[in-house]
Amino acid sequence: MQTGEDSESYTVTISIPNCGLYFYHFDFLGAFGRGSVTHIGDGIGAFADGTKPLTDWQLTVTKRFDTPDWLKGGIIYQIFPDRFNNSGKPKKDVPEDRIIRSDWGGEPYFRPDKNGEVLNNDYFGGDLEGIREKLPYLKEMGVTCIYLNPIFEAHSNHRYNTADYSKIDPLLGDEKDFKNLCKSAEKLGIKIILDGVFSHTGDDSVYFNKKGRYDSVGAYQSENSEYAKWYKFEHFPDKYDSWWGFKTLPEVKEEDRSYREFICGENGIAAKWLKMGASGFRLDVADELPDIFLDDLKIAVKKAKPDALLLGEVWEDATNKFSYGVRRRYLLGDQLDSVMNYPFAEAILDFCRMGNAERFMSAVTEIVENYPKQCLDVMMNHIGTHDTVRAITRLAGESSEYRDREWQSTHKLSFLEYAQGIERLKLAVALQYTLPGVPSIYYGDEAGLQGYRDPFNRGCYPWGNENRELIEFYKLLGKIRTENSVFKEGKFVPVSASLGCVAYIREDAKSSVMIIANRNVHEINYVLPEEFSKGTALYGENPENNSVNISACSFVILSKR
Repeated sequence: MQTGEDSESYTVTISIPNCGLYFYHFDFLGAFGRGSVTHIGDGIGAFADGTKPLTDWQLTVTKRFDTPDWLKGGIIYQIFPDRFNNSGKPKKDVPEDRIIRSDWGGEPYFRPDKNGEVLNNDYFGGDLEGIREKLPYLKEMGVTCIYLNPIFEAHSNHRYNTADYSKIDPLLGDEKDFKNLCKSAEKLGIKIILDGVFSHTGDDSVYFNKKGRYDSVGAYQSENSEYAKWYKFEHFPDKYDSWWGFKTLPEVKEEDRSYREFICGENGIAAKWLKMGASGFRLDVADELPDIFLDDLKIAVKKAKPDALLLGEVWEDATNKFSYGVRRRYLLGDQLDSVMNYPFAEAILDFCRMGNAERFMSAVTEIVENYPKQCLDVMMNHIGTHDTVRAITRLAGESSEYRDREWQSTHKLSFLEYAQGIERLKLAVALQYTLPGVPSIYYGDEAGLQGYRDPFNRGCYPWGNENRELIEFYKLLGKIRTENSVFKEGKFVPVSASLGCVAYIREDAKSSVMIIANRNVHEINYVLPEEFSKGTALYGENPENNSVNISACSFVILSKR
């Protein structure tokens, strides 16, 4: 204990032998008597007054484990394969029931057919060779990892209804094209990770075969099928468990030993694609995969490629998430390397649209405190994906909540809204690129693509009509990120959050960088901490007289001199 004129400080050292989630507060006996210090948010404690239940801090205790070093400090680029780039290479064995579009950039089909179904069977022809052709462009953006939405054979343009895990979809190419893409990317220092959709398959698949497309005997066709035990039938064959009630997506029983062997076995699906050149998987709906499956998958992935990435789709705080009726253990060492960072995405977008600095900092500090450091450093920090409204539309457009697809199809940003969206998007990207974790660009965001929810957020990349000024901004931010080691594994130090302005520091043993973001509609003058009063601007104005001017809805990045 140390005692000052008006304060006392205490140090407590504890040893926790078992991994898990622990919650704590402080009880004390001091010169002023007994009391408790409880958590009031943002890592701050306060004396309990006895009128409310004590609120605890969270401590996440993990086993010792490493996460892939190659991703730290990098930049992810997410590609929806059908809509990124069409190489024009002839395709073989394409099913006849697909609609092949020749109007690159046209509006995706979204209206139901005569039977009331939305088939998602229109294709613009983006392919693996097309991605390979654009690798130099991605390299210029500073990209170090490409995350591909599903590429396995499937009978919809989104390919989340897997038909055959062992094959590349014929419109995307073949295994040779995939190997060439991985090899070419590797030469440029870019890794490829795949979308692992393992919680369900398509009903039109080798495994279920409801439509009889395949020669195999699927689970829908016979209770004696080798795949029958992968699915749960309440009444064979028409009443079966499906993903969120979509009958085209029959749910898989991931606990089934034969299914786990098929995906996670020594010669299973995961190992096959890792050995072919992939560097990891993003797991679709990871919180709907049981522990036994995730445990097996982690073993399989790390055995096939020790530095492979296993990244989960979890929309909440992944350290204290409940699903399957239990507290999940995604980030304790035996399952995921990290997760998609939805809490950061919401915090960034909310701040850049609404300007609540305090709420932003509270959301960020909570995740930084709760996540193990090695997981924090490889979080996927997106601000838009194939599942969400495009970032620029979210930041400046009218809300699409409770709006149908007809409304979404006709609403685009006005000229003024678009200009405002660009301004706010730049601010959002500055935060995305400088917070702990790895920024992820959703293809086309950097080119100014807009759009509401699926399928309007899945438009074609506008080659030849890009917003070049915005692309150059992304390149500059990528360069700043690449050239400053603090963004790889540096500590996050909150400085201030009030009146529409947030400030924080990233620092490591080599250097220290301060980021100040002004969401106000007017310029501000920010008084700097002494160590940054003579700093050098990596972006924005240089300091003068111990302060720095920051334009409306803009930011500065300062390096300590």
